[in-house]
Amino acid sequence: MKIIIENSISIINEMKALVEPKYDFEPKIESLLLDIDENSHCRLLKWFELRLVIINNAFEIYIGLIALLFTALGIWIALKLNKQKVETQIIAKEVFNNNFVLDEIELNKLGLSKRELEVLQLMSVGLSNQEIAEQLFISLNTIKTHTSNLFEKLDVKRRTQAIEKAKRLSLIA
Repeated sequence: MKIIIENSISIINEMKALVEPKYDFEPKIESLLLDIDENSHCRLLKWFELRLVIINNAFEIYIGLIALLFTALGIWIALKLNKQKVETQIIAKEVFNNNFVLDEIELNKLGLSKRELEVLQLMSVGLSNQEIAEQLFISLNTIKTHTSNLFEKLDVKRRTQAIEKAKRLSLIA
């Protein structure tokens, strides 16, 4: 037993020489070793050995911990980016009202002529300018003029916008 304790003291003294001064062991370590049993002595030596390994390899341990942290962060970000996104789509359907009533007040306020209103109604059916001209027995240039006047009076730029606004104002069914 005395030989093991003396060997332990020599190992601790060697450890003291390897360790930086800021990690110096207590001066009364030898008296502490003489007062403990063999099992505790082995545990104390293992603790000192572990402490020495940690102190000598502190830089590598810090680098390893930082690598683990970034790995965990990368996995978390990948899971967030690949998560299925739920997309809500709102489908608006137009409700047809069979009891359509022309809003004369809006018609007068916009200053639409009867012919322009006819052109607007035929546009809402989906007819082209040529088809509207044939149905109303007027020239294609006159239809283009009426369409241009409609766009200006309704303050829109496209046929679809004109039809949508006219339905909203109760000018067409």
